[in-house]
Amino acid sequence: MKKVLFVASVSGHIRAFHLPYLEWFRKEGYQVDVAARLTAELPPEYNFHNISFERSPFKKSNISVYKQLKKLIDENEYDIIHCHTPVAAILTRLAARKARKHGTKVIYTAHGFHFYKGAPLLNWLIYYPIEKLCSKWTDVLITINKEDYEFAKKKMKAKWIKYVPGVGFDYDKFSNFTVTEEKKNKFREDLGIGGNDVMLVSVGELNDNKNHSVIIKALSQISHQNVHYCIAGKGPLENSLKQLSASLGLGDRVHILGFRTDVQFLLNCADIFCFPSKREGLGIAAIEAMACGLPIVTSNIHGINDYSEDGITGFKCSPNDVVGFVRIINKLFLSPELRDQICENNREIAKSYNIDTIMNKVRKIYLEALREQD
Repeated sequence: MKKVLFVASVSGHIRAFHLPYLEWFRKEGYQVDVAARLTAELPPEYNFHNISFERSPFKKSNISVYKQLKKLIDENEYDIIHCHTPVAAILTRLAARKARKHGTKVIYTAHGFHFYKGAPLLNWLIYYPIEKLCSKWTDVLITINKEDYEFAKKKMKAKWIKYVPGVGFDYDKFSNFTVTEEKKNKFREDLGIGGNDVMLVSVGELNDNKNHSVIIKALSQISHQNVHYCIAGKGPLENSLKQLSASLGLGDRVHILGFRTDVQFLLNCADIFCFPSKREGLGIAAIEAMACGLPIVTSNIHGINDYSEDGITGFKCSPNDVVGFVRIINKLFLSPELRDQICENNREIAKSYNIDTIMNKVRKIYLEALREQD
């Protein structure tokens, strides 16, 4: 029986991004195995191996993880191993060296290199040499943004280097979602957001990388009092963001909504999407907002730069430029006509990231690798 193994640091990553790919393999007659640390349940038709990956490549427990992975790989003779997330991918490629000699194809999707233009020096010192070393044990290296692709072509030693714009998303689920004016107004009124107010929204974990604080600081410098900022997510910085909002006198205009399962509804209640991340491999949350017709206010970093364009999708500036975010939020705030014009641009741009389009590209990579195996 043909076999495929998907590996990621946590099962939540697999569930969030890769179930359509697992299902495609299952329908093609493969035994589908998954190795990850259990953080979210997966459908029972996939064989799950609970392996306690760490986030850091320097944890001592990685020795045990490596041994578990190697045993799993050596015993199963997989046709394809597809690994994701940096530490899991490093250990997988180390553990699969013997298997590659017997025909197993190892594919690694880099969901945004930790080293990029403007990245901290420490990221370059740690992750770049490790990724470069492991690339020689990689049959296919898939990059999801153009900056990483161009860099990988010059510096990485994988057999094939491919560019695929992300993992895809259900475009119709977002573009066709509608909210009645009654429900929209009720949601906004419950938060104290009036009919003529402008609602900014962000979706993402409350951590340093997502950089929500820069929008809160910008909001404090916007003279118009009828601008509100809603953040959907949870994370370690929740109390810090609440304290920052209170200290800036924004307690009634910054709304931290917690983890939401109704993101489409939330996006359809908003006017502008904010995505000020310090690092993104691509950033599917912003593309989902574009599919709903929202203009996007973003940072000008790799990944996001692939689809964010001043005056076309919204506006962008440096992640730490508070004054810059004040300027570009004001541009959109003051021009409903510009927001409407951008709406149609963004719906069209988001179509190219639809799951069907992306899956077709990845399936071709799988089939190409298997043909080379034969």
